[in-house]
Amino acid sequence: MSDVKKIAVLPGDGIGPEIIAEARKVLELVGEKTGTAFEFTEGLIGGAAIDATGNPFPEETQELVKASDAVMLGAVGGPKWEGLDYAIRPERGLLGLRATLGAFANLRPAKIYDELVDASTLKKEVIEGVDIMVVRELTGGIYFGEPKGVEVLADGSKKGFNTLVYTTPEIERIAKIAFDVARQRGRKVCSVDKANVLECTELWRDVVTDVHKDYKDVELSHMYVDNAAMQLIRNPKQFDVIVTTNMFGDILSDAASMLTGSIGMLPSASMGGMVGIYEPIHGSAPDIAGQGKANPIATIMSAAMMLKYAFAMDDAYDDIDNAVIAVLGKGFRTPDIMQEGGTEVTCSKMGELILNELT
Repeated sequence: MSDVKKIAVLPGDGIGPEIIAEARKVLELVGEKTGTAFEFTEGLIGGAAIDATGNPFPEETQELVKASDAVMLGAVGGPKWEGLDYAIRPERGLLGLRATLGAFANLRPAKIYDELVDASTLKKEVIEGVDIMVVRELTGGIYFGEPKGVEVLADGSKKGFNTLVYTTPEIERIAKIAFDVARQRGRKVCSVDKANVLECTELWRDVVTDVHKDYKDVELSHMYVDNAAMQLIRNPKQFDVIVTTNMFGDILSDAASMLTGSIGMLPSASMGGMVGIYEPIHGSAPDIAGQGKANPIATIMSAAMMLKYAFAMDDAYDDIDNAVIAVLGKGFRTPDIMQEGGTEVTCSKMGELILNELT
């Protein structure tokens, strides 16, 4: 038996508890098969934490994640908390988690499963074979920049403002992650910015270009974010690794998710700091919470990424990926990826089917 691997489990809000439950079952089975001891400890974050403590990222959760080897996160937020001040909304818990752990690099793969080509709204010839990794800077940029806020002007009107800020070290470290990831893939990096308008991203382009000098074996290109959004839909197969700012990465990775047929298919890993965070890229989907309609595959594959990146269990990652492919190949679908001729299943049933394939 190997040393105990401590996993902080933060289900969060909406469908978070449902999808986390299925991912946890997969991890428990992997532990049994490989003789790996996983210790799961649940904590509160987001709206659930606000309801219980008044804080979206309470001190108990902060201590839990810092003492863990990895963090499994569900989703946060929902209409229930939208009237709260920005400083204590559920999303502040998520930002606080990322900042506390220093998880500055968010890896968001958008890979087309052959079994789901027809689930996308795009033509088969456009998306077949797409395999993109979006590397999103996660702890800087306009989401964290100061000053920010809403102030009342002399005439009684209001002014809202946020600040886009990046330093050379912040850009260097995310660029290095992107180039290192590309070396394990197709050796191509496209850096996305808005350097023709935003001085901050002009610096971004300059620094990425400078870092590239140490990665001459990797091809580097640059693209404005508006063009990148268009090209993702027009010709997604041109991309291998995309590296970009916090806000641009947030938007582009969601756009890339629809290449795969559903945002419910995309996992992510947030790394670079003291502990990695593994979560689906989708939100809490409060409109379907508790109805069994959620797709757990993104969360299960996030757990697989945790095994790969946090614990170097590459074979376990492959086993889970193959189990997902096998289930999809048999025509089982949650509502978000349902196709003609498929068999619709619930969230828990999809998890059960994947477990059966793993067994």
